[in-house]
Amino acid sequence: MSIEAQHQISGYVINAETKEPIEMVEIYDNNAGKSFQTNEEGYFEINNLPYGTYFLYFYKLGYEVEQRPIVLDTKNANIYIELKKLSREMSEVAIVEQREKVFAMQRLREVEGTSIFAGKKNEVINLEQMVVNTSSNNARQIYSQISGLNIFESNDAGLQLNIGGRGLDPNRSSNFNMRQNNYDISADVLGYPESYYTPPAEGIEEIQVVRGAASLQYGTQFGGLVNFKMKKPVRDRNIEFTSRQSAGSNGLITSFNSLSGATGDLGYYGYFNYKEGDGFRPNSNFNSQNVYLYTDYKLGENTTLSTDFTYLYYLAQQPGGLTDAQFYSDPTVSNRNRNWFEVDWKLASLKLEHRFSYRTRLSLLAYGLDASRKSVGFRTNRVSQEDDLNAPRDLILGNFNNFGTEIRFLNRYKIADMNSVFLIGSKYYQSNNESIQGPGSASTEADFILADRQFPNYPNQSDFVFPNRNVAVFGENIFYLRDNFSITPGFRFEYINTRSEGSFKRINFDLAGNPIQNETFEDNRKFQRSFVLLGAGISYLPNTRTELYGNLSQNYRSVTFNDIRIVNPTFQVDPDITDESGFTTDFGIRGRIGESFSYDIGGFGLMYDNRLGEVLRAETRTNADGEREETGRVVRFRGNIGQAFMYGMESLVELNVLPTIGKDSRHLKFSLFANTAITQSEYLDSDIPGVEGNNVEFVPFLNLKAGFNFGYKNLLGSLQYTYVSDQFTDASNAEQNPFDNQSGIRGEIPSYDVIDLSASYSWKNLTLESGVNNLLNAWYFTRRATGYPGPGIIPSPPRTFYLTLELKIGS
Repeated sequence: MSIEAQHQISGYVINAETKEPIEMVEIYDNNAGKSFQTNEEGYFEINNLPYGTYFLYFYKLGYEVEQRPIVLDTKNANIYIELKKLSREMSEVAIVEQREKVFAMQRLREVEGTSIFAGKKNEVINLEQMVVNTSSNNARQIYSQISGLNIFESNDAGLQLNIGGRGLDPNRSSNFNMRQNNYDISADVLGYPESYYTPPAEGIEEIQVVRGAASLQYGTQFGGLVNFKMKKPVRDRNIEFTSRQSAGSNGLITSFNSLSGATGDLGYYGYFNYKEGDGFRPNSNFNSQNVYLYTDYKLGENTTLSTDFTYLYYLAQQPGGLTDAQFYSDPTVSNRNRNWFEVDWKLASLKLEHRFSYRTRLSLLAYGLDASRKSVGFRTNRVSQEDDLNAPRDLILGNFNNFGTEIRFLNRYKIADMNSVFLIGSKYYQSNNESIQGPGSASTEADFILADRQFPNYPNQSDFVFPNRNVAVFGENIFYLRDNFSITPGFRFEYINTRSEGSFKRINFDLAGNPIQNETFEDNRKFQRSFVLLGAGISYLPNTRTELYGNLSQNYRSVTFNDIRIVNPTFQVDPDITDESGFTTDFGIRGRIGESFSYDIGGFGLMYDNRLGEVLRAETRTNADGEREETGRVVRFRGNIGQAFMYGMESLVELNVLPTIGKDSRHLKFSLFANTAITQSEYLDSDIPGVEGNNVEFVPFLNLKAGFNFGYKNLLGSLQYTYVSDQFTDASNAEQNPFDNQSGIRGEIPSYDVIDLSASYSWKNLTLESGVNNLLNAWYFTRRATGYPGPGIIPSPPRTFYLTLELKIGS
């Protein structure tokens, strides 16, 4: 039959009670065995259909399944479908039944709101579909189905997220563009892109991860985008209250309490989250308070105004790092009882979204950050050295004030008979940050008082402000060459003005340790640059359930002010350090086979020029004559190491077992998953002796996470196995010395494996969750810290237990 004789079924899916459109409704064509989805407007199209009768099933988690026969005769069919919410009394049973049909890992659509994701490697973590330890933000479980992520593990109930991958340093996720509700949440996107705030998993609807090609729309980072999409107001009731109370090993207590609802055109959602714990090592207690408030209001049928506010405060005692010999002797010890860390984080945003029509949308976003991080403690190149309780501690104070605006305009249009999507946007970002380093008090308390008058000859002293400004213009366009084949080129223009204004002290001592020189030096710098990044993506769908994709995008990462002027006794920074540049490419195939098998298999390449890294070398200092001389100590030297290339294969496969073997039960669920990353790396060129040809740091050859999920009626569970092979921590590829009893910052991170078990049971409006992390009680570590919370080896937690009780009521 010719194309002209084929027709279309289209329409909208709405909530039967509120009449609001429902996005991401799965529409299943029973005859053809194909699936489709609604967009944000609840709209769907099924094209190129011959005459006949079609039986469509409309399904979304939390709604009753709707079946509709459609007769196509001489013209197109346009329909409206109303889905009813599941009643509370049957929701726990119905959701178990529905969960069998939904994979935990999902993908972003080609166009979401005013963003384009066509041809990009992306993953969406749907926390509602996972049985994991959300009470303590266990990153190893939550991100288990994101390929190739390298995770620094901590013992602070997930207050900080440390993820990397593909050779990117995981420290505070600084190589990703970290966002919440699509706005920046790190300390300073350009000058200090470290994230001290991570929202609790219990308040997150989904986590969107887009790899390096996200640089064109969201920023220049090599890692790409991580966006925490927070929960939104429930629309079918005035108020819904959720309370989750958790207890766990090592004195862990968490309390999460939220309110949500809607009245007319006004919706609201908010929570308060409290955490405290003692840690499995001495001197590792912590407590935190986190508040989140969100409201939205419909100004009209096509216009919505929303705002949110976030506050986080936490105080953590840090037990310090260990040497290799200390770790293998007793990983639970601590010889630091004066190290403290404090974070005070305030975020706010205002967003206006307007839909001119289905084809044209506009969004305006303004946001700001007012925050601080404070650290005080004893940190030395010799990790095993006992703390002198009468000596001052090293104090670093950071204050961050920044704001930004982002405007996006998206338009769907046609070229001849083919659809196209155009996106143009701009961003303005300004920050004015402060960093003070000097002597802290000699007490053991969590005071962050500068004691420079009491200790005028303290060697590490500086006082700087960092005014930064960034203007960006970006655009992308989806060109559909055929209905199932598209090319998406894009660009990003960046103007960056980075400045540092302040002074530092240079203090020299004689052999007896007496000060012989104490000078103050002004150090004002200005670094302006502008450049254009280019990229393109390709998407081909041979059928409705299979996609071949690929992309290539340039990346850029500016030097942080932490690289410029923070004095660290465990490493030195090259005074001529410069920005990084390079590109990222992804290619692969993803899709589903029937309702039982989901897969994403692909390869990647990441090229770095002027890669920032660390090597081991002799420490130098400036003597009284102004000349550099060696001190006799070996330290890490941070600078532009050279050109590096990382490449490999990443795959995620999920299998719903029961339908595969011909058993499909509404009460039973059993699925398997395997997330595998095989990565190779090499320094292709370097001016530093002994580096060319070496492996790149933070690149384990094998990163495997596999397991299974199971369920019977209201009982759900998961078992996960994690294996990460050994990895170097510096460009000189220093090997581990298990007998080292000096620094703990040198050497490899050995391979490790760990097993996690989680389960949940629901009855009416109550849910009980429990589990064991590190089931076999393995002793291992994922990090050699060069500064806080070390220096030295930071041991990962041993076997821990947790128990959570959830109550949900509403009216």
